[in-house]
Amino acid sequence: MMIPESEMILNADGSIYHLNLCPEDLADTIIFVGDQDRVPLVSQYFDSVQVKKGKREFITHTGMLRGKRISVLSTGIGTDNIDIVMNEIDALVNIDFNTKTLKPELKHVDIIRIGTSGSIQGNLAIGTILASEYAIGFDALMQFYIKPYTIQEERLRISIAEHFSNLLFKPYVGKASDRLLSKFAADLPKGITMTAPGFYGPQGRCVRSHNMHPNLIKLANSFCLEDKNITNLEMETAGIYALANMFGHHAISINAILASRINDEFSPNPAEIIDRAIQFVLNKL
Repeated sequence: MMIPESEMILNADGSIYHLNLCPEDLADTIIFVGDQDRVPLVSQYFDSVQVKKGKREFITHTGMLRGKRISVLSTGIGTDNIDIVMNEIDALVNIDFNTKTLKPELKHVDIIRIGTSGSIQGNLAIGTILASEYAIGFDALMQFYIKPYTIQEERLRISIAEHFSNLLFKPYVGKASDRLLSKFAADLPKGITMTAPGFYGPQGRCVRSHNMHPNLIKLANSFCLEDKNITNLEMETAGIYALANMFGHHAISINAILASRINDEFSPNPAEIIDRAIQFVLNKL
């Protein structure tokens, strides 16, 4: 069945609408960063860069590292942007742009997010590099999709809903790829990442606001299921995991812990921690 032009929009040069990429521009291994200025911080370590394209906040560099083709792409902030990026990546690899029909054989890409995050556990120090084994979304993205749940995800989803029973929406759950966990996180601390739809109130911050959930961090800190805790807060991982699970792609989120929400501290050298996370991921590829 042909996909209507209004459902998958292409630019005049044949590239996908937001990412401004053609299928040949994208590698099968893709690194996500939020900040577009972080893209060259990753690609500076490539042996060569063949593609540099961008539109709005979506900047992509594709090149070679030790004989492996890799793309690094900035997603911007939030799961609303992740919705765009994940759908357009899937289209780039699984839709024939000439016929606008699904390819007979589907491809599954690897997505590694390198992001910044704040810890909500006292034993998770600033400077830690943490892998998200699971992520829970406190945004509305997955209210619009049908996602199959594993038994483990469903157990976590029910437990989260009970623990945060005062919320007016339904948190969703996604899990990292087991293969990528083994490859990238065998020696890393792992946890449950809480994905919020904003940086201030939705993450329990109060600068000059009155928040509906003033005890959000304390409540999240107290959650435990089968010795698994909510370890950190950020704004993209749950959307990446849920959509990757839905499309059949492999995803993992590697978090550079820059802040402690329990101790009210922020790193004095965030750039060094981010660079360490970048080099860690690239050395594992």
